[in-house]
Amino acid sequence: MSIGPFLRRPSGTPGTESTGRGEVLLLAVRPWFIWGTLLAALLVDFLPLGRLPWLPDILALVLVFWAVHQPRRVGIGAGFALGLLVDVQQGALLGQHALAYTLLAFFAVALHRRLQWFSLPQQALQVLPLFVAAQVLQFVVRMMAGASFPGWAFFLAPVLQAALWPVVSWLLLAPQRRAPDTDQNRPL
Repeated sequence: MSIGPFLRRPSGTPGTESTGRGEVLLLAVRPWFIWGTLLAALLVDFLPLGRLPWLPDILALVLVFWAVHQPRRVGIGAGFALGLLVDVQQGALLGQHALAYTLLAFFAVALHRRLQWFSLPQQALQVLPLFVAAQVLQFVVRMMAGASFPGWAFFLAPVLQAALWPVVSWLLLAPQRRAPDTDQNRPL
């Protein structure tokens, strides 16, 4: 029995991933995995690596990823709460990261349907303006608070975040790629 062309999912449909052998339907993600990866990203951002202005914000990257792929579970509220935690830990102006993460989550949720139609490198180009806008917002807030200019390397962080997007996407989608059963009689 053949499936007609009108019943096949088009290439690049959300909820699928294109591989060399065809498209694979992704399994549902577990909520503990989402929040565990956000907590791990928060802990990576808390590492005492010094004040390197070009260092990418891993928490912002993971937050945008989950806001794109799971907008009902991770959204504006999660961005605000995680941003407040980062503000307190870094001793930054209270609300600086909270505002940036809230806007990142808002725009990621707003773009989530469109973004999933692109390949990973194209997605990286699509999320680059989000990361740049968040970085510029943090820069403006810092400058208004009287901080000194951090240098031009400060604006390298969003480019590194966009470059890490395919790697982070591949890693965070890995648990969803495994086949639930290797039964040859099941069509999916």
